[in-house]
Amino acid sequence: MATRGKKLVFLERASYRQRRLQDVARLLPVLAAVLFALPLIWKLVGNDGRGTSDVMIFLFVIWSGLIAVAAIISRRLKLEPESDSGKEER
Repeated sequence: MATRGKKLVFLERASYRQRRLQDVARLLPVLAAVLFALPLIWKLVGNDGRGTSDVMIFLFVIWSGLIAVAAIISRRLKLEPESDSGKEER
């Protein structure tokens, strides 16, 4: 067996999910920056009929979506407290 020499790492499900939610929360501003930069790329590619109103609607929808995602992540982080074993020194 290949697992005899290796030490298996077991993470509790709650602490694993908690850390993944924290990772998503940390990456949300990066995703926001990329999404907010998309209209700038549209202008570089060429003018294919997208007006200022289309860009403003896009930005508002993205902004609203990011607020909703951040609220969901925040609520789930509050609901799932990190277990005591996860607070050990890493």
